[in-house]
Amino acid sequence: MIVFVRTAGIAPGKNASMLAFSKEIVAYIKEVYKFDVEVLLPIGGNPQRIGWTTRHKDLAEYDSINLRLIGDPKYWEIVNKYVDSFQPGSAHDEIWRTL
Repeated sequence: MIVFVRTAGIAPGKNASMLAFSKEIVAYIKEVYKFDVEVLLPIGGNPQRIGWTTRHKDLAEYDSINLRLIGDPKYWEIVNKYVDSFQPGSAHDEIWRTL
């Protein structure tokens, strides 16, 4: 199993907007791509962060979905609508495998 984790900093005063973005993007991905995205908020450390995780059976599945998302104009429309909610340069991606 592959776990994709993306974290990003929330711009000052944009917590509500970031939660609206998360709700919209999660619903879109579930409807169109038929997989779940979990939204994460930190318990400790910097509270101005948010995270999203997805799970895939293998790297091939992850790569296939990622390539589809990159080429999806509606996905980018949603992201760009909320771009001011993110701290510039704060996005961080990781790919993990489960044991």
